Amino acid sequence: MLTDAASRQLPQWSRQRKPGLAALAVLLVLGGALTTMMLVMSADERMSVIRVTGRVGAGQPFGPAVLQEARVADDGGTYWPWSQRARLATTVASVTVPPGTLLTPAMVAGADGGTTAGHPVRLGLALKPGQAPYDLRRGERVQLIHVPSRRNHATEPVVIAEEAVVDGVSYSSGSASQATVIVDSVVAPRVANHAVNGEIAIAAIRTNP
Repeated sequence: MLTDAASRQLPQWSRQRKPGLAALAVLLVLGGALTTMMLVMSADERMSVIRVTGRVGAGQPFGPAVLQEARVADDGGTYWPWSQRARLATTVASVTVPPGTLLTPAMVAGADGGTTAGHPVRLGLALKPGQAPYDLRRGERVQLIHVPSRRNHATEPVVIAEEAVVDGVSYSSGSASQATVIVDSVVAPRVANHAVNGEIAIAAIRTNP
C-alpha cells in the first residue's frame, strides 16, 4: 500500500523531444546568418558614381555645383567614378544632360584628350520652311535642336547645341533657307549629321520678343 505522502505526489511525465522544432530553429538561425552575409556582400558591391543635379547643355562644362556622389549597385554598367570627378574640369557635355542623370563616359567629350570646349567652328545649315524664325538675323544667339523626322515617333526633340551664333542667313520665299552658325567644335559633328537629314531647327534666344 502507498503511504499518505506517496499518494499525494503528482504524476511525473517524461519530457518528449521534438526534433522537428529543433531543426526549424537551426534553419532560422542559418537563414538569418545567410541574409546578413548577403547584405554585407551587396554593400561591398555598391560603387560611388557621379549624379548630375542640374541641367548641363551640350557643349557646356560640368561645374562642381551640379555634381553629386551617388551609391549604386555594380550591375556592370559604365558610370563615371566619383573618384575621378576632377577630370570633368577639362571636359564638356557631348549631349544635353538632364538633372538626376547618372553620368557615363558617352555623355562627356574631351575626357580622352580629344576636343574640348572653346574651339568655335562655322557650320552651314540648309533649312526647310518652319525650321528657323522668319526674321532670323546675323549675330543672334540661338539654340540648335534635333527634331527627328516623322518616321521616328519614339524620339523627342532635344537641344544639341545650347548656344550658337548666327554668322549669316539667306532667305527664299519669305523664310530662312540657309544659315551659317558658329558652334562649339564638340557638338559640330552631331549638328552636321542631323542637318544633312533635315532634322535641325533653330530657336532664337531673345530676352525681348
